Amino acid sequence: MRRLFPVTDMTATDGAAGTADASDREWSLDELADAYAYPADAAGSRWLRANMVSSLDGAGQHEGRSQPLSSDTDMRIFGTLRGLADVVVVGAETVRSEGYRPARAREAFAARREAAGQGPAPVIAVVTASLDLDFSLPLFTGPLVPTLILTGAASSPERRAEAERAGAEVLIAGDGPGIDPERAVTALAARGLRRQLTEGGPRLLGQFVAAGVLDELCLTVSPTMTAGTAQRIAGGPAVAVPKRFAVASVLEQDGFLFTRYRRI
Repeated sequence: MRRLFPVTDMTATDGAAGTADASDREWSLDELADAYAYPADAAGSRWLRANMVSSLDGAGQHEGRSQPLSSDTDMRIFGTLRGLADVVVVGAETVRSEGYRPARAREAFAARREAAGQGPAPVIAVVTASLDLDFSLPLFTGPLVPTLILTGAASSPERRAEAERAGAEVLIAGDGPGIDPERAVTALAARGLRRQLTEGGPRLLGQFVAAGVLDELCLTVSPTMTAGTAQRIAGGPAVAVPKRFAVASVLEQDGFLFTRYRRI
């Protein structure tokens, strides 16, 4: 892996933050964790980052799944971002299509999480208006920490009760059947889940973008072309004024670009 940006010293080869690392080598998980560390003040307020992958022609999925666009390095970064997060926020459709399982504790991040006052693994929070989920899946029946359901006050009381019987905890974050994005991230932060990570899908990310609550986008640009009609990484109604983000870092491995942008 090579660091392409930020660049302050093109001769540097140690991978230190603020320098270019022109050497093509595999980074350790500690180096990746340092590169993707949350801002120092994120633990005192909240910070919502998204992790998504896109083909060169703008597809966020291929045949309904993101895995065909990914790589081994992309999955290492995926695991690193989870290893740093308090909570992983995901839409119900992504849970269904990607076969989501509970987050696991990883020894590589244990000391770092303990020092940050975090639990052994991030909480999974599923955003759903219909609660059309299979509550017999391990995501609900066997997580290391209870899975959260984020839904609205007008969603089905019967389905909410079924989720709770399965072991999930239900948080109301909206007046209708669905969530209000601002209320959702605030409700998570109120539970001490301030280092927030969303892994999609596109409709959920579109809601966060439109509401102006997304702080950071970690986008893997896959050197693939898919054609077809796959959705982009963010969907839903267009915002009135495009949201501006500034590039924070760019890494490269085997033609994949691992970019990171922060809201201006």
